[in-house]
Amino acid sequence: MKELFSLLAVFIALFLFGMVVMRAGLFHLGQARFKQILYRLTNTAWKGLIVGAIATAILQSSSAIIIMTVGLVATGLLVFRHSIGIILGANIGTTMTTELLALDLSMFIVPLLIIGLISLLLPSLSAYSLGCFSFGLACIFIAMDGLETLAYPLASIPSIHSFFDLTNEHQLLGIGIGTVLTAIIQSSTATTAIAMGFMSDNVLGLQAGIAIMLGANIGTCITAYLASLGSGRSAKLVAYANIWLNVIGVLIFTPLIGWLSMFASSLTSSPMMQLAHASLIFNVLCSILLLPFVTYFAKLVEWIHAEKLN
Repeated sequence: MKELFSLLAVFIALFLFGMVVMRAGLFHLGQARFKQILYRLTNTAWKGLIVGAIATAILQSSSAIIIMTVGLVATGLLVFRHSIGIILGANIGTTMTTELLALDLSMFIVPLLIIGLISLLLPSLSAYSLGCFSFGLACIFIAMDGLETLAYPLASIPSIHSFFDLTNEHQLLGIGIGTVLTAIIQSSTATTAIAMGFMSDNVLGLQAGIAIMLGANIGTCITAYLASLGSGRSAKLVAYANIWLNVIGVLIFTPLIGWLSMFASSLTSSPMMQLAHASLIFNVLCSILLLPFVTYFAKLVEWIHAEKLN
């Protein structure tokens, strides 16, 4: 049992390492540019949503985009109300990563490693960025293969099997697991990837996987909240808005997990792809439903947290 849990920890660490390395390469190319884009093109909620979604899909990190937004609001370069569109877009953009993870791309691991290692040895900044991206992506795919391989041996342990049975039966437990695990490892993508690994061996059902994914959306808010500490009133409002957006979305969709499961199942037979599609549907619907009410939502957040921020 100790060996299995050690391997699980290794694969989770490898996944997180791959995400960090991949994002490092992308950040060298795009971070400053995206800060300028966020500043110039977010004067309406619709523009903010589009820019937030594209920037997150490219940089592969909703937390990074929201932290950038917190910084822009803190320095007065961006109005709090306009930041909400970016948050909605970031929630959509981060689902592109889970869609990518659901594809079986293990055949590209060796070529990605070779390209990454060669590029890292070249003096050019562009080559270094490409090397980081390629090497990091290969590490992520290796970790995904490892998590899938470990799912069945772990589930064969009686106590673990009983725990998964509880998760399959009680959706609130799944939401709690997703929230806590994401708050600890600071990556909703990694939490969803772990759920995908167990779903691929039919250890977790789709509804349990969706519950964990919903919880991961709440847990990921802790990163932006920590980034806002010590900042001004408006920056803290961005973090609070991010929390409320995700909590409200999860509350709305928790009774609809069965429907979301049925709909995702009708789209594909692959359990991993079903969860990826469910994540995309959840985030797109939440963002589109709230978008027309951004102004009212901003006023509500300001009203709720007025005393705490004075």
